[in-house]
Formats: sequence, C-alpha cells, structure tokens
Amino acid sequence: MTVINQLSSIIKDSSRLIFSDKIEAKYLSDTLGRKKGQASALVFPVSTEEVSAILSFAHKNNIFVTPRGAGTNLVGSTVPHDSSIILDLSLMDKILEIDRENFTATVEPGVILEDFQKHVESLGLFYPPDPGEKRSSIGGNISTNAGGMRAVKYGVTRDYVMGLEVVKADGTIFTLGSKNRKDTTGLDLKDIIIGSEGTLAVITKCLLRLIGKPEKSLSILAGFSSLKAGIEAVPKILQANLNPTALEFIEKKVVKLGENFLKLKFPLENEAYLLLTFDGKSEEIDSAFKSLQSVLKDSAEKIISLDDTELAQNVWKIRGCLVKAVEAVSEQEPLDIVVPIAKVADFVNFVNKLESQSSMQMISFGHAGDGNVHLCVVRGKRSEEVWKKELNENLAKLYDEARKLGGLISGEHGLGLSKRPFFFAETPAANVELMNAVKIAFDPKKLLNSNISYVK
Repeated sequence: MTVINQLSSIIKDSSRLIFSDKIEAKYLSDTLGRKKGQASALVFPVSTEEVSAILSFAHKNNIFVTPRGAGTNLVGSTVPHDSSIILDLSLMDKILEIDRENFTATVEPGVILEDFQKHVESLGLFYPPDPGEKRSSIGGNISTNAGGMRAVKYGVTRDYVMGLEVVKADGTIFTLGSKNRKDTTGLDLKDIIIGSEGTLAVITKCLLRLIGKPEKSLSILAGFSSLKAGIEAVPKILQANLNPTALEFIEKKVVKLGENFLKLKFPLENEAYLLLTFDGKSEEIDSAFKSLQSVLKDSAEKIISLDDTELAQNVWKIRGCLVKAVEAVSEQEPLDIVVPIAKVADFVNFVNKLESQSSMQMISFGHAGDGNVHLCVVRGKRSEEVWKKELNENLAKLYDEARKLGGLISGEHGLGLSKRPFFFAETPAANVELMNAVKIAFDPKKLLNSNISYVK
C-alpha cells in the first residue's frame, strides 16, 4: 500500500490531506519564508486519535514528521526536511473546558492566543503570557516557552502550563500533569516537553492555569535623552519594587519605523523610551505611577500616563509591530538574545559599537525588565553573498558577547534552524549529549523535527 493510500485510510476527509507539489509554500517554511524545506504530505488532524495514527504510521515507515501550529515562528522551527509529513494542528482549535472553580482551562493546541485571552477575560479571568505575536497558537507558545512583554511580572508560558496530553513519535498517548497546584510525584515530564520545539512529542491538549482578571491596567511612557539613560533607569525601577506588568525599551529610530509602518504617531519625541504597564487595583496603580515619577525624576525628560485607551493601544501596536516594520523595509535577521538584567546596558552599548564598526544596521528594543534584548540585524542593499558572510560574522560576535555577559542566544523564539550552529558552538558537549539522550528516550528514531535545535 502506498503512502498516499495509507494516509488516506487514516484521514478520510480528503480536504485535510494534501500531497507533494500541491502543498502551498507557506507550509514549507516559517513566517519569514526564507528557509524552505520539502514534504511528501501535509495533514490536518482534528483529534488526538488521528495524531496518534499518523505518528504510528510514520514511525513504522521511518518518515520524518514536522509539527506546526499557526506558523508564526521566526527561526525555522517549522521547516520540514527530507520529504517529511507536515502535521498541521491548526484545526485542533477548541476550548474544551473553563474550570472556574480551579482556575484552569483545557484547550487544544491550535487555539489562537489572542482569541483565548479575549474569551477568558470575558469571564473575569486572565491568562498572562503575552508574546509579541498575538495570532500564535497555544501549542506553539508551549513548544517555545514563549515569553513576551508581561513576563517581568507574571513569568513565561511554562508558569501557566499545568498539564499536557502528548503523543510520542511511535503514536503512544500520554497525559502529563494535572489540576493539582503541587506535584512532587516523580519527574515533571510536562516541563521537559515545554520549550522542546516539537522534537520530543506532539501536544494535543493543554491544561492551563488562569488567574483573576486585574481590575485596571495603565500604560506609562517615559522619554529619555538617550537609550543609555533609559536602560540605566531600569534597575532603579525594579529596586523600587514597583512591580510593573511590562517594562520595554525602544529607541526613537525604531519607533519611526513602527510609525511609518502603521501610519500612527507616538505621543512623545525623545531619543529613547521606556514603555511600562501596571495592573491591579486602582489605588495600587495610582501609587505605582507616583513612585515611578519619583524614581525617574532625575533621568527621564518626560513621563506621561496613557489614560486614553486608543492612544495606549496605538503605542503598544507600534511596539508590537517592530519586527514586521523592519521586515517591510529590508530583509533582516530577528534575534532574541537574553542577558542578566544588570547587563542589558552593557550589551546594548556593545551592539551600538558593533553597528558603527560593521556598518550593518542593528535595531535594538525589547523586554528591559527581564533582560531580553530583541535585535533586528538589517541586510540593507548587500548582495546575497555579502549578506550571508557579514551576517554570520556579526551574529558570532553578538552571541559571543552575550555569552561573556552571562547571557544566552535565545530567550523566547527558540533555536530552530537559524541558531543551530551557534547553539553547538556555545553549549558544552556534555549538555548536548544529555539533551540527545532525552530525545532518544522520547523519539529513538529521531523522526520528530530532528533537523532543528539540539539534535545531531
């Protein structure tokens, strides 16, 4: 029986099964579309049982499988290889349960983050993880342990995953975790899955922790004479225990790109900005704003509260679109380097010096409150040959400096194909060997997303 016939016997609905040259190009890449792979089939399962049957078939026939969700990944984690089966989970998009008594939600992996957050907030509940791409899927967020702007107060995706239903490469179905808030009953296997980029198992259900919806949220914009002045104010804010929900840094030149891209206007004209959000009870927010003004009185040129809802939304839209805004102007390599909070200023200073020395534009912004520095390294008018050569040289310098400062090459995007060589260059061989042992325990034939991350 051919591959086509065998898959057709599993997926009866022919609209959910596409073969070879009929597969659209977007399914062979990530959201940037520059790295492309090959696939023999594209499958859209709608149940755990279908996922299990497909993986069991692939395992028996030694066929690679590439799971994907909304396809918003930036580092090539969804690029198939060697005639893979692409397992697209976007049709598994149901919210299965909202348990208001235990503050949990059970959802399928294809549920879109933005839709889920709106739904739970309509019920007076709150799901804090807030990566920049709001149309990403919950399964994808878990697979990269997505962080985002609210991580400084609420933590990252891992902190809100209580359980998972997963399917191993051989088709075996496992339930990991539970609604219990404490668990020392053996190894926490779900935590091994979180952040593994589809290399260990396929997620088919997600048990998520919810909290009560904050009474109020207020965004505040502080303008500074330089990026250095803005970043050096961050430790003072954190030491004052103001507990901001979000704490972002942005340069004026970056804001201009966002303004031009969205045809919107920033309310301040300064060289650099800190964009903060506070949430909670009204009196807590009022107190935090007053304290912030006191903390920044000697460093900020101007501080305004974004009380107008539309204005606040526009400011955050400009911040949220920056990667897309740069991409609209030139090809670029988006980075998500993370360094210790106290080293953010040092790292950004290094970036600015490297930009000047290399004549390659490097646009910095990011999550100042948790040390996650986002960078757009811009191609400009370089030829393909020059771009690849100079990009690799500069990436090596950036990652090396991050390592010297105690940082890491990825805070929330994952490794994918883009960072694979730098990961192996900087990660101790013993660590890689241990990661591969975990991989083999879950997927002994190395069939799941094995062209990415730590798998050799």
